[in-house]
Amino acid sequence: MVGDEELKRIRRKKMEELLKMAEKKGGDRVMEFKIVNVCDSNFDAEVLRSDGPVLVDFWAEWCMPCHMLAPVIEKVAKDFGVKLCKLNVDFCRETAMKYGIMSIPTVLLFKNGDVVDGFVGAMPERMVREWLQKALAK
Repeated sequence: MVGDEELKRIRRKKMEELLKMAEKKGGDRVMEFKIVNVCDSNFDAEVLRSDGPVLVDFWAEWCMPCHMLAPVIEKVAKDFGVKLCKLNVDFCRETAMKYGIMSIPTVLLFKNGDVVDGFVGAMPERMVREWLQKALAK
């Protein structure tokens, strides 16, 4: 089984590879993509008052489907140019309860501080892309 540190190393390496590929294709147009960890204390500032659309991935360390979805949601968010925030439900229970999170992974799309759409469970990349394209059009 892959440990937490190994998983972080793999993700970091993959992100570096993606950035290098993007730089080769687009030169100086590459914007840095980062994942913002949010909790009860910074949710309003990072999500509700954000200028553009924001994907929030509600997850937990012990959740295997969450770990399966993580690289997919990260790739899709980057490709669509959407801000991605991750909220660990074990540490940020107030916000998770506020949005009625009963199962994880749950992904919600926020626009102008409101939930536009969401889904529960791990999905293949193609389905996440289709969902996000439709949700952004709402």
